[in-house]
Amino acid sequence: MSRGLRRQAPALLVACVALVAALGGTVYAAAKINGRAIKVKSLPGNRLAMGSIPANRLKPGVLPAAVLGPGSIAGAQIDTATLGQVPSAVHADNADSARDAQTALNAVNAIDALKVNGHSAGCTPPARFFAGACWQTGISDAAVSAPAAAIACATQGGELPSALALAAFAQQPGIALAAGDEWTGDIPVVSDVSVYAVVTVSASGIIGSALSTASRKYRCVIPLVS
Repeated sequence: MSRGLRRQAPALLVACVALVAALGGTVYAAAKINGRAIKVKSLPGNRLAMGSIPANRLKPGVLPAAVLGPGSIAGAQIDTATLGQVPSAVHADNADSARDAQTALNAVNAIDALKVNGHSAGCTPPARFFAGACWQTGISDAAVSAPAAAIACATQGGELPSALALAAFAQQPGIALAAGDEWTGDIPVVSDVSVYAVVTVSASGIIGSALSTASRKYRCVIPLVS
């Protein structure tokens, strides 16, 4: 029996040495092998467990868009400068242009409009459009005081013109001021209660003044929209 054991002793010894070496290598590998010991590109992607690599360990551009799941990237993580114009934005630009064009067209049409927000627009002949309003081309039949002239114009929905505007209107073709001065709506001097001067414009366009109680002819300026 002892002779048989002596025959198997060398083989048994070799087997024990091999076992110890194998176990020692496994322990060494478990203790020494980590992520730094793995060569770049030595592991294929299909050998990595899901979620085993955090996002901050990935280089920019390493993942193509085709492998990203829906909703995996938030809007705040996208560099908008890299995005082109979407089709809807193109339509929006066109819509803005169309709206601007329509606004311009409406503005042109408004010149010839008969109604603006329910009010009549335009000058009724023989009134003439001048300085943004409708000016009467003829003078009043009678000469009256300045307060009476102001009341008459207000009754028509207008007012007496300013002195400089009346002087400018006198230069328009076909316009002639009264032989005497015409009343304006300007009051340069107030001397006492109900005692004041009113600016007048002569037929030659000279600006003067007269007491409000004096009698002068006049013309009214009616708003373009009434």
